[in-house]
Amino acid sequence: MIIARTFSEDAIARLTARERDSFTARTPKSKALAAQAKKSLFGGVPMHWMADWPTPYSLFVAEATGARFKDADGNAYIDFCLGDTGAMFGHSPAPVADAIREQAGRGYTTMLPSEDAVWVGQELARRFGLPFWQVAATATDANRYALRWARAVTGRDKILVFDGCYHGTVEETVARLESGKTVPRAGQLGNVTDIARTTRVVEFNDIAALEAALAPGDIAAVLAEPAMTNIGMVLPDAGYHDTLRTLTRQHGTLLIIDETHTISTGPGGYTRAHNLEPDIFVLGKPVAGGIPCAVFGVTAEAAARMEQSRVKAAGGSHGHSGMGTTLSANAFAMHAMRANLEHVMTDAAYAHMISLAERLSTKLKSLFTNHQLPWCVTQIGARVEFQFCAKPPRTGREAEAAFHDTLEKCIHLALLNRGVMITPFHNMILICPLTTEGDVDRLVAALAETIDELRNA
Repeated sequence: MIIARTFSEDAIARLTARERDSFTARTPKSKALAAQAKKSLFGGVPMHWMADWPTPYSLFVAEATGARFKDADGNAYIDFCLGDTGAMFGHSPAPVADAIREQAGRGYTTMLPSEDAVWVGQELARRFGLPFWQVAATATDANRYALRWARAVTGRDKILVFDGCYHGTVEETVARLESGKTVPRAGQLGNVTDIARTTRVVEFNDIAALEAALAPGDIAAVLAEPAMTNIGMVLPDAGYHDTLRTLTRQHGTLLIIDETHTISTGPGGYTRAHNLEPDIFVLGKPVAGGIPCAVFGVTAEAAARMEQSRVKAAGGSHGHSGMGTTLSANAFAMHAMRANLEHVMTDAAYAHMISLAERLSTKLKSLFTNHQLPWCVTQIGARVEFQFCAKPPRTGREAEAAFHDTLEKCIHLALLNRGVMITPFHNMILICPLTTEGDVDRLVAALAETIDELRNA
C-alpha cells in the first residue's frame, strides 16, 4: 500500500500553530474552565479520553441539539462526531426527550421490568432477527457478557478478534498482532490478563489465517465488527462473511457480531442488510438515543445452551451468573430505548442519513481529485471516512499505516475553528437525521479551505 505524505511537516506545523492561536482567541471561557477543572479532575476532564482532541485545552459544551452544539463561549458548531456514535440520531431527539420527561416522575430503577421491556424485546427480535434479548448498560458490558456466555456454553476459554479491533474496554479484546503473536495493545493500563493465553488475533479479510486460528478447536467465539471502524474503516472482501460463518460453524465456534458502530448501515444494521447469521448480536451507544444502554440478542439454540449452562452452574436455585449491574435495564433507559426504536431509528431517518452520506462521499472524492490528493473515501450507510491512502485498506495494519497524526490533528483543529467537528479518532464523519445538505456542503468547504491553507503554509 502506498501511503500519501502529501504535505510537509513544516507546513503542517505552521498551520497548526496558527489554528491553535485562533482556537485560543475564540474560546476564553473554555480555557478558564479547563484551568479550573485541572484542580479537581484528573487530566482536567471527567474521563481522561475526553482530552484526546487536537485542541490546546478541552472545549467545554454548553448545549447540544439535533446536529449542532454550542460551546461555553457561544460558538456554534455543526456536529459530525455525534458523541462518536452515542448521539448518532442527533442530540436530544424529540421523542426520546419526551420519553425521558415522562419517565422522570415514574421512577428510574426498580430491578423489575416494565411493559416497555416487552415491547423492546419484541421490536429487537423483529428488527434484528434474533429471538431472545438481554439489556446491559454499555456495549463494553454487552460484549463482556456475550464472551462469558460463549465460554460457558462451549467449555472453551479462548476468543478470536481481528487486528486493530475495538470492542470497548473488554480486557481480552484489547490485543494486537505483532510478528504473528498476540500482544497487549499499546497503552493498556493495569491489565493482569495474559492476552496470549486468552486471545488469538488475526488480520481482517485473511481467510487462511482465520482458518488456521480456528483449526485447533479451542476458540469459544469470534468477536467481530462486520466492517472494522475503529482503526479506520475496513470493509470486508466479497464473500468474507460467508466464509467466516462457515468456518466458525465447522469448528464449533460461536460468532458474535458487534454492530455498535455499523448500525449506521441501516435500521437492521449490517447484519440484516447483508443477511449475516450471528449466534450473538451486540449493539450499544445509540440504541437508547444517547442514554447509556446496550443490548445483545441470541439465537434460540444459543439461548437453550445458555439456560443449560446457567442451571448447571447455579443448581437451578437462583439467577446469579456474575453478569449484569444494578442499573442494567433500568426503567429510564428502557423507556428511552422504546421511544428511540419506535420513532427515531426509522426507515425514513436512515433514508435521509444515507442519502446525505452519499452526497458527502461524492463531494469528498471530487475534492481530493481536484486537489490531486491520493486519499480514499469509504462509506458504511450514514458513516463516511477519508483516509490518507490511495486505495481503501483491507486490514487493520494497512489502515494504521495510512495514519498521519500531525496532519489529522491539524485538519481537525482547522475544522473546529471553522465551525465543524468530526470524530477526533481518525477522519470519521457521521450523518444524523437532522443534518442538512447545507451542513454537508459546509463541511466540504471547510475542508477545502484547510487544504488550501496547507498548500500555502
